[in-house]
Amino acid sequence: MNNMNQMMKQVKKMQEQMLKAQEELGGKVIEGSSGGGVVTVQVNGHKKLLSIQIKPEAVDPEDVEMLQDLVITAVNDALTQAEELANNDMGKFTGGMKIPGLF
Repeated sequence: MNNMNQMMKQVKKMQEQMLKAQEELGGKVIEGSSGGGVVTVQVNGHKKLLSIQIKPEAVDPEDVEMLQDLVITAVNDALTQAEELANNDMGKFTGGMKIPGLF
C-alpha cells in the first residue's frame, strides 16, 4: 500500500511539472522567416501566430502570389520550430512517446 501511495505522489508531481512546462511553452516566442528575412513571423510555443512583419521590398502589386508564398513559408518555418520546441520540452516527461492531445 505504501508503494501505491508513493507512486501516486510521483504521478501527481509529474503531472504538475507537465502542466508547468505546457504553460511555459505559451510564453516562448519562435521566429520564422522567408525570402532572406523580408517576411518574418512570430508564434508562441502553443503554435499561435503572434505577429507578421513584411518589409516593403516584399510587396510587389504585380506579384501578389510571391508574397503569399513567402508568408506561408515563414509561418510554416515558425510552426515547425514550435513543434520541435514542444517535442523537446514535453519529451522529457513522455520519454519521446507521442501522446495525442498532450502537445
